[in-house]
Amino acid sequence: MSNNTPVKAIIIDDEPLARMIVKEYLGYYPEITILQECGDGFEGIKAIQQHHPDLIFLDVQMPKINGFEMLELVEDPPAVIFTTAFDEYAIKAFENHAVDYLLKPFNKERFDKALRKWLDQRATRGSDAITHGPAAVAHGPGGEKPADSTEALLETASQSPTQQQRIVVKTGGKIKIIPLEDIHYLEAADDYVKIHTHNGAFLKNRTMSFFEKTLDPVQFVRTHRSYILNVQQVTRIDPYEKDSHLCILQSGAQVPVSKAGYVKLKAVLGL
Repeated sequence: MSNNTPVKAIIIDDEPLARMIVKEYLGYYPEITILQECGDGFEGIKAIQQHHPDLIFLDVQMPKINGFEMLELVEDPPAVIFTTAFDEYAIKAFENHAVDYLLKPFNKERFDKALRKWLDQRATRGSDAITHGPAAVAHGPGGEKPADSTEALLETASQSPTQQQRIVVKTGGKIKIIPLEDIHYLEAADDYVKIHTHNGAFLKNRTMSFFEKTLDPVQFVRTHRSYILNVQQVTRIDPYEKDSHLCILQSGAQVPVSKAGYVKLKAVLGL
């Protein structure tokens, strides 16, 4: 594959000036076609689903949902070059996982360096760089597979205080923001996690281990390999078969507690 193979790109940034600068710099690359400019993450998701771009320029700090939350909601995301004002959590995520980013304000020289790096890698890898997620910009430092690197990137980014206060899900074509205090418990559901809340249950395409690592361990305890519960929802703990227990929640739901889970739960509750 040659470096002149056409590239379909989308710019996603809530600042018109920032979009204009990226568009201006892309004007020096005739092989790149800008399919759409988007002013927020909701619009960005729709544009990606509609156009299936090869590359997106994605701002991290945006209203409504941020760039990382948007990326979590995209199935088979394209390659990404992130743009961001200073954000220690975002930069830590990028640097830990060798994903390229542009720190605002950036000049044309820095932009060219990031884009040429991606174009060169795309030419080297061929179609492999198009079909994998954000890590297609660069493999992780440990040489992990792109999908693994994407998961690790989002896990690191999720340590941001903003993202530790909520979970963003897509349901019926709409995007819903769930405050953590509204969650009763999380339940494993095949390749998804079912999030049980005051307003019903919602599926999120993540793993239980992801949530175990990223949710506050003082508030959310993995009581069983298939369950994580919000300890603030617990009304009582009943003995069950053998060494197991059941947590009865305020909603009346019953959440299994394994032997190991009971030890963790007692420690958090101070029992």
